[in-house]
Amino acid sequence: MRKKLLVQIARLKAAGASYVDARWHPVEETNHLLMWNGNLKGATSSRESGVGIRVLYRGAWGFSASSDVGNLSSLFEKALDNARVAAQRVTFPVRLAEKPPIRASFNSPNLIDPFSVPLTDKIAFLKELDAKLDQPGVAQRIGRLSFMRKQIVYFDSEGSEIEKNIIEVFPGITVMGVDAQGESHARKFSPSLAGATRGGETLDPQLFGENAERIVREMNEVLVAEPCPKDRRSVILLPGIMYLQTHETIGHALELDRILGYELAYAGGSFVKLEDFGALRYGSVKLTVRADATLPNSPGSFGYDDDGVAARNNLLIDKGLLVGAITGRQMVEEANARAGKAVFKGSSGANRATAFYRVPIERMTNINIDPGPDGSLDEIVKNTEKGIILDGDKSWSIGSNREQFHFANDIGWLVEDGKITRVVKNSTYKGETVEFYNSLSAVGDQSTWEVRSVDNCGKGQPNQIMQLGHGIPVCRFDNVTIGE
Repeated sequence: MRKKLLVQIARLKAAGASYVDARWHPVEETNHLLMWNGNLKGATSSRESGVGIRVLYRGAWGFSASSDVGNLSSLFEKALDNARVAAQRVTFPVRLAEKPPIRASFNSPNLIDPFSVPLTDKIAFLKELDAKLDQPGVAQRIGRLSFMRKQIVYFDSEGSEIEKNIIEVFPGITVMGVDAQGESHARKFSPSLAGATRGGETLDPQLFGENAERIVREMNEVLVAEPCPKDRRSVILLPGIMYLQTHETIGHALELDRILGYELAYAGGSFVKLEDFGALRYGSVKLTVRADATLPNSPGSFGYDDDGVAARNNLLIDKGLLVGAITGRQMVEEANARAGKAVFKGSSGANRATAFYRVPIERMTNINIDPGPDGSLDEIVKNTEKGIILDGDKSWSIGSNREQFHFANDIGWLVEDGKITRVVKNSTYKGETVEFYNSLSAVGDQSTWEVRSVDNCGKGQPNQIMQLGHGIPVCRFDNVTIGE
């Protein structure tokens, strides 16, 4: 297959293509298990394979893909024909940022391949957790396990040859109960990613058992709690909600294709403008953010992107100042041309496709906030006069350009004079993105920093679901509207 793909790439180059690449997926497997109230409600698996071809001809892309690799010549020819047609209507000729040819491989660090674990063992794991969740007050209990395994072999006309073998595991448990007013409330747990691996070994029975007990206890506290007050307070966001705050109002806002207007028809744009880089005070001096695809244990780490660019640790916000974006080879060239200057120096290695039959687009890697100097959660609480601790993503609403937001949470704890006083239900907070991050007054130390995985980030037309991670500490923001 390698030889056949290289022959076709060379043939299209000789036919006038300026660039050609091929992404061959020999295998991609998924396995999903869902247990609801002790019953196995879902047990699905899928397997697919195929190849996707991109061709750049006279400044326009052509793409084709198929699971039938028996006639590669016609598949490559179709991609070239599509590029020729597109070239007749191109308004901004595509150029690609320079990159060196790479011959390399990447294997995600895993001790246990979950696809080697018998189905009976996976079901037994869910049954054990379900028994721990089956307690008074719990009306619904849910356990889920999702596994992914894929092999990607990449070739391009610039001499790159890259093979990636990636395994991901996404587990979670949820409990739901009903309060005296007939309103449903939920509490969830999915593990943070600790250590240096991300395979089946992350399914730690002791860790899940301890947190099963905790979320049942916390849900029952919410069921009898008073509603969150309408107020302005300091909000202390735990990683279970800070990851989503980061995802929606930093990660998506700093995807360069979105900044250039390419997501307007589907998921909105970004308030960020090209002239903001190096000038916009995105947050307080306590805010430093990175797109770091080098973390070993996160689904946002993949070795090399689908442009053949090595994954890297890319600084986005430096002590509050906006300095970088999430970029691929095409968009940095377009952005620099539009700005009339070099805003970006090459790709940040963030172009990815969800499958062989989708084209790569800018996607978040691991959008992380650096831990800070403000100590543990207890120390931050001790230094908070009037606040609320928030956790869990109940619902969220984001402005069309990520300029504002409203989040509802699973649980809140009021803080008065440095002490936690009581639990509240239906807790919410909202704000304007830049104003909110400039109110950042405390960032927890390494002891509060957790890597949270995301397995369902949607973007693009047709829609592409991508996996990534967020490394975030506990963060406190001042004078925030809550309870509305």
